[in-house]
Amino acid sequence: MDPLIPEKVQQAVGILDEQGIDLWLTFVRETSAAGDPMLPLIFGADLTWESALIVTRRGERIAIVGHYEADTARNTGAYSEVLEFHKSIREPLAETIARLDPAQIAVNTSTQNLYADGLSHGMYQKMQDYLGAKYASRLVSAEGIIAPLRGRKTAEEIRRIRTAVATTAEIYQEAFEYIEVGRTEREINAYMLERTGERGLQPAWDPQSCPAVNSGPDSPIGHTMPTEIKVAPGHLVHFDFGVRQDGYCSDIQRMVYMLKPGESDAPEPVRRAFETIWRSIHAAIEKMKPGAPGAEADAAARQAVLDAGYPEYMHATGHQLGRAVHDGGGLIGPMWEKYGDLPQIPLEAGNVFTLEPGLVVSGYGYMSIEEDVLLSEDGVEFLGPPQSELILKG
Repeated sequence: MDPLIPEKVQQAVGILDEQGIDLWLTFVRETSAAGDPMLPLIFGADLTWESALIVTRRGERIAIVGHYEADTARNTGAYSEVLEFHKSIREPLAETIARLDPAQIAVNTSTQNLYADGLSHGMYQKMQDYLGAKYASRLVSAEGIIAPLRGRKTAEEIRRIRTAVATTAEIYQEAFEYIEVGRTEREINAYMLERTGERGLQPAWDPQSCPAVNSGPDSPIGHTMPTEIKVAPGHLVHFDFGVRQDGYCSDIQRMVYMLKPGESDAPEPVRRAFETIWRSIHAAIEKMKPGAPGAEADAAARQAVLDAGYPEYMHATGHQLGRAVHDGGGLIGPMWEKYGDLPQIPLEAGNVFTLEPGLVVSGYGYMSIEEDVLLSEDGVEFLGPPQSELILKG
């Protein structure tokens, strides 16, 4: 089993104590069809029957599972007590909760954090029935536990993200050599996916749009598939790509300019746009400090783009990165309704974020750089070599 699982479960104990919450209960069933998004981090395998994973601020770590899955629970190394049942989880769950007698029971429901919202409505009703009125009245959201648990990366988690970032840089370098006038966006996408598969890896998100490849001003931007548009002189070629390696993701955007005949450098509008994005990223970095809300860094990055005379980009400046490419928790974003309170969550040491402001360069295409960065008490560190200069291709 993954040695990270007991490490993260033990980390949860400290977070519970910090939050003043007695007990965290993750209640699941048939997770191959409807898995709680926290399960890979705290269990690492699917569970078939109704199962309860319990962590307390006093350090109890209890798994209540069907008898056929008891050995799997023990083999995680995360749970000091494994209780198995044959016919129903009702009795061992109710008895365990009564024995622990928590004042608050945090469960995986949230209106803000998708990774803290894995408990279905039906399972919530069933859990209330099993717990009885006394303890069902003590249920609270686990979002205050799950956000820091996902967000505070351990040394091993950071090592894995660094490795994914390094692999992504290797594949990018191969793609930069492959790209040439006349190749289509789809051909470049397929080439990068082949290089990913050769390494035994998967893209960090849907392979239909990972990598995203956008060549020139007519390419659709966003969560779309590459097209049959061909790379041409004078095009900005934009990439958005990451890999999933050893359970952790990278998410990096890169920019190439295709020189026209007679050009030795990109034209002024392209250079100016690149410099604006670079300033925007560094404006965000200057505001990224433990305890500061993500909205402050977003505002600084956004203002750098506006001050240069470009329209406001209609997305967050950055998101957390880890086991998922969008890893939940705090957001470096604006206070828009769709983001809820996530931009107000204070940044923490150990958070890994992307930074990805963007703009359109009229007549040339989309311009965005995306860097993966680690926040520590000492500042912000790029997890791989950043793109500080526009790549030029003849």
